Amino acid sequence: MELAQLEQTAGNPAMKDQVLVRDTGFAAEDWTGGFVTLGDGCAANAAGLDLGPADDVTDLAADLDRLEIIRIAFPSFADGRGFTLARRLRAMGYGGRLRACGHVLADQYAMARRAGFDEVEIGPDLAARQPEEQWLARANWRAFDYQARLRG
Repeated sequence: MELAQLEQTAGNPAMKDQVLVRDTGFAAEDWTGGFVTLGDGCAANAAGLDLGPADDVTDLAADLDRLEIIRIAFPSFADGRGFTLARRLRAMGYGGRLRACGHVLADQYAMARRAGFDEVEIGPDLAARQPEEQWLARANWRAFDYQARLRG
């Protein structure tokens, strides 16, 4: 989906700034449930949780079945702590939607998918600088990894 089409089809004006990247390309925001932060506590019974790169996820084990989506912030493309959080959440048994949010580059998309993310949320400025084609070039994330090359 082209960026101009994406902006036209986004029904919620507050969500127009968000561009979701999936294996199929750019997509409009489709989560309407909102997010709470870990500081707000999971006692808020929200279905969406925002995590920062320094948040400790060990106390979330009892709430993972209830959470529909977890969004992990990437304040910088050089900050890889979000990849570790994603891997840790998947290892803890989280099976819901996992979203990387912020400064993730197209070159990091395959790594994000391998770490356990389902999608990446970027701003329109990054989507303009790194168009859909660049993300789609990395959408075949299961291929071309180190282990696949070793297997031949």
